[in-house]
Amino acid sequence: MEKPAFKGVARKGITHQYSSRLVAFEYTPKEATPPPQNIIIFIGGLFDGLHTVSYVDSVAEALPSSWSITQVLLSSSYTGWGTSSLQKDVKELSKCVSYFRTIKSGKIVLFGHSTGCQDVMEYLTGPDHEELAPIDGGIIQAPVSDREAMLMHMGPTVYSGSCAAAQKMVENGDEDEILPSVEYEAFFPCPVTAKRWLSLASPNHDGDDDYFSSDLKDEQLLESFGGLPPESPLCILFSGSDEYVAESIDKKSLVDKWISISKRGKGKIDEDHSGVVEGASHNLSGNPEEVISGLVKRVVGFANGLSPQPNL
Repeated sequence: MEKPAFKGVARKGITHQYSSRLVAFEYTPKEATPPPQNIIIFIGGLFDGLHTVSYVDSVAEALPSSWSITQVLLSSSYTGWGTSSLQKDVKELSKCVSYFRTIKSGKIVLFGHSTGCQDVMEYLTGPDHEELAPIDGGIIQAPVSDREAMLMHMGPTVYSGSCAAAQKMVENGDEDEILPSVEYEAFFPCPVTAKRWLSLASPNHDGDDDYFSSDLKDEQLLESFGGLPPESPLCILFSGSDEYVAESIDKKSLVDKWISISKRGKGKIDEDHSGVVEGASHNLSGNPEEVISGLVKRVVGFANGLSPQPNL
């Protein structure tokens, strides 16, 4: 079936310039007096930018008057991810959080979709997390393994060849150079450095982006889910019909494992609203209204469960 032609959409909101070349768009679908003091910062995945994930509109409409949601534009948005990194993302996100701290007195939550989930985990548990502006919670929606997804859709021969080529470039000191597209048969329509390729796809299971693979050992998960800070609760929303997750992977068991690992540390996962969102595809595009509303209710429930007191 031919994809219907795109129709233009107008959205009501405020554009915030939080850095000299970066902005965030805050939805204001309804009048609120006083303005909402709690905000959710939405981070898209690979190739995403402003308004490319449609369910955010539904979240904006459903949030209580004390909350709003904003979509953040990063250097890695759209096709920029191939030459960027999680470390650069979280530094930019910290600037965004710091900006909103100057105009909002309530809670700030990071909400990642797909590769945006890696940004949330990096922000909360990465090597430099203590240097970043504090947040009050995180949401990860469609937290999939890029490595496993690439292997599934690319095939083992192209996958292993591309990783070998990238590793050779790194060993030669060319980690920030662009991996020739012939090495991965132009699987991604954008330039990707050797370093970022291995961050996503390293066969050694040690890539910076490799937070959610089903074959990670407990020792690795203890550094991420086991290292979650107690002051920033996490909500996990795994799409039940995610096209980038192999059917052989038990999604519920994987989420349960992450929750179990978190309990071995000091972190807190909102088990009331976390779980598998049945019927949901990766970004819920074209999903039935009841599936989208199911996701939205979990997000709103998580937000309502956070204390309205500001994190000072």
